[in-house]
Amino acid sequence: MIKDENSIKALHKQIELYQLLFDNINAGSTITDPDGYITHFNKPYGRFLNLDPDAQIGKHCTEVIENSRMHIVARTGKAEINKSHRINGHDMVVQRIPIKKDGKVLAVYGQVMFQNIEEVKQLATKLSMLESKVQLFEKELFDLRSTKYTFNCIIGKSSEIKDLKDEAQKAALNDSTVLVTGESGTGKELFSQAIHNASPRRSHPFVRINCAAIPKDLLESELFGYVEGAFTGAKVKGKPGKFELANNGTIFLDEIGDLPLEMQPKLLRVLEEKEFERIGDTKIIRSDFRVICATNQNLEDLMEKQKFRKDLFYRLNVIPIYIPPLRKRQKDILPLARHLLKKMTLAANRSDMDIEKTAVKELQNYDWPGNARELSNVLERAMYSSDNNTIYKGDLPFHLNYNAQAQGKNKKPTLKDAQSQAQIKAIYQALARTNYNKAKASKLLGIHRTLLYKKMKEYNIGLKPE
Repeated sequence: MIKDENSIKALHKQIELYQLLFDNINAGSTITDPDGYITHFNKPYGRFLNLDPDAQIGKHCTEVIENSRMHIVARTGKAEINKSHRINGHDMVVQRIPIKKDGKVLAVYGQVMFQNIEEVKQLATKLSMLESKVQLFEKELFDLRSTKYTFNCIIGKSSEIKDLKDEAQKAALNDSTVLVTGESGTGKELFSQAIHNASPRRSHPFVRINCAAIPKDLLESELFGYVEGAFTGAKVKGKPGKFELANNGTIFLDEIGDLPLEMQPKLLRVLEEKEFERIGDTKIIRSDFRVICATNQNLEDLMEKQKFRKDLFYRLNVIPIYIPPLRKRQKDILPLARHLLKKMTLAANRSDMDIEKTAVKELQNYDWPGNARELSNVLERAMYSSDNNTIYKGDLPFHLNYNAQAQGKNKKPTLKDAQSQAQIKAIYQALARTNYNKAKASKLLGIHRTLLYKKMKEYNIGLKPE
């Protein structure tokens, strides 16, 4: 008997707990039986409808709730989620959920999700704004981490490039400062990104700054950042500097030889202490970064001219990596040219192109003062001037043909040479466009076929190579 009384007391406590939980649901809620009669009606719903919750028990839902569909959901057994419901002239958002056991509806639970549909619109607006902010932050984060080059992107077969890749891969494994030097267009940023992407810092930002491209009076704020009101035109809430953004990652100081002399001691302090202050602030910011620098200038010459500090040079020149110019890596020219051409044809949605043997010879004999950047320019021009899937000597720019021949003869250009080169170029282009059909080529050139043969013999222009 006592056991039964204890069980009843425990059951009552459980029911009280459920009722307490039901009443403490912040949203207006009700439960009906399968016939639509109210069995539970919580206090928030009573306050919303200005009704006594207890007095609604036992009433049919349609007597209490305007436009109620609880009884319909009980009959269909299908839930209605996030539906519009109008009560007392107010549009609300509600849900009605059938409670089932063994496929049979035992009750229906109804809840007011939003008391005013305007709340939904406001929430949607807020979510849209948040989504825009997230997209902006994701873009900024992507820009910081958007390194696309690895050691696999460094193309070449020469012993120089192989040794250089080995040296750079070793540099990637430690955290010392790297100074990459070489002529313009040799691939200094390519090597710098490859080192970062092979380092333990690869999952963190790679932050670029071009020391030559930023005005002198803005360079300090770009490097170290600033606080609100630091100077006229400063952004509200300030802006972090490149060293701050590079925390745990790599900062790439391109064109370091162009860094103004007055900025050099400030950079030296940051490199040694790994701490700095934003402009207009006294708060110390600490950042853990790795430094990679690049320049096409001779820093030792700049030191002699007192345009570059010796102490900064020694701090930067821990791991020196010198990239030889393309003219000193002749074995790299053809594989690099084919690699670049493949990328170009893919981007232009064209078929793969080949380079004819005499054109290859011209590419290899040229001295490439602009290095890979100039090679890319020449190939792109040749690709668009070619009428087929092969680049011939005649598709190459005039200065390439002349430079190669002048180098071989070791002489300066004359007017006669220029005329000859113009004729050679015109003949090669005509032959290439007519698939080496000499009758069509002579017609295209506006000369007799006999004269074309004579000129081809004079300039040692042979038949189409296999």
